[in-house]
This record gives sequence, structure tokens and C-alpha cells, in this order.
Amino acid sequence: MTVYFIGAGPGAADLITVRGARTLASCQVCLYAGSLVPRELLAECPEGARLVDTAQLNLDEITGELVRAHEAGLDVARLHSGDPSVFSAVAEQMRRLDAAGVPYEVVPGVPAFAAAAAALKRELTVPTVGQTVILTRVAQRATAMPEGEDLATLGRSGALLVLHLAAGYVDRVVEELLPHYGADCPAAVVAFASRPEELILRGTLSDIAGQVKGAGVVRTAVILVGRTLGAAGFRDSHLYSAERHRC
Repeated sequence: MTVYFIGAGPGAADLITVRGARTLASCQVCLYAGSLVPRELLAECPEGARLVDTAQLNLDEITGELVRAHEAGLDVARLHSGDPSVFSAVAEQMRRLDAAGVPYEVVPGVPAFAAAAAALKRELTVPTVGQTVILTRVAQRATAMPEGEDLATLGRSGALLVLHLAAGYVDRVVEELLPHYGADCPAAVVAFASRPEELILRGTLSDIAGQVKGAGVVRTAVILVGRTLGAAGFRDSHLYSAERHRC
């Protein structure tokens, strides 16, 4: 049988994809991160499905659940918040499933940064202002960042930065980005994007840290820094220009 890594979306239960919901409804076993995946999504599982909260399980225990379900002839939904392609730890699970000979598929989901952009009502790529988005994080109590991927290095690009898992270290983020972006650079933090408790903080590098600490935001948030967040007098895109030749 098959393990399906399903992107559950950023938080709102109705932001799972149609394919994700249909796949979830067909699996007799569902492993989900209880602290990140909305409980309402579990209602999509078939009646009598085995539901396993992985919040307190380690990697070997999670893999064991997946392998045992496969050996029992059961399809498994492995629900991950956001989209499995970014900061989801699916690579290490896939590696173990490959070794065990267990087949799997990936169903993409709406990533947190997309939900944050929607909440801010901003396009992250704006003509003549910024066309590059960097998704990254900071290394604190997590795995060390590879060489050359520290904030000081990435900041030299001037691209829009989206930082996951960094709200608790906002002072450090600001300190490392100030020399490259300047104190007046637009910045925003979106916590619990798409959820009823969604919180949006807007400011600049000069004041965003104070806002984050004042609001008590420490987790389930993304930090965005870049000029496109405040873009106003930019040129229209060539895509819909009247001067563009259309066949």
C-alpha cells in the first residue's frame, strides 16, 4: 500500500487542496502533527480510521507507524502543515521508507509564506522592485545552517526574505539584516496565518522587533523583510501591457 505525504495548508481547514482532502478521505491510517494541523481536518478521514498524533513521537517511531500500516495493507495519510517541500522533515522520512521498500507519494499544499502574503494583501514579486524571494530560517536550537546561508550572506542580495521558525529570535534577525536593508526597510510578521487567531504586524526593521515582543509572538509565524512589502509607485508588469505583442 502507499504512504501519502499531504500538505495540510497553513492552518485554515478549508485551505487543504481538493486532492489532499480526497486522499485523506481514502486512507485508513492518518499520522498528523497535533500542534500544527487543524483538528477539523481529521473529520475528512474515513470512519474508523486510526489517528496518530505525532507531536510526541520521534522519527523512528513515526517511521515504524508508517511501515506497520503498509505491511497491514493500509494506505496512510501523513499530514504535514503547509507544503511538504519546505521545512517539513519529509526528506528523512522518505529516506527511511526507501530503505524499507515502502512506496509513497506527495500531495502539495498551500505554504505558510503564501498565506502570509495573502493576509498582507501583497504580491511578493513586484516589477522593477523585487523579483526574488528567499525562504530561509535561522539556526539557534535547530540544525546548523549550511555555509553561506547565514542571514548576513543572504541579506546582501537585497531580495525579499521570508523567515520561518524565527519569531523567537527577531532581535538577532534585525541585527543581521540592518546593514543590508536599512532601518526603513518594510518588514512584517504574520502569526497563525489563515486561522481565526491570525495576527498581522507591519512596520520596518527599526520597529518590528518591538512589535513582535510586545505581542508575545514566539512561534507559528513568518517574518518577511523586503522592499516589495511597501512597493507603491512601481511600473506595471509587461505581462498585460497594451504594447505587448499578442498572437
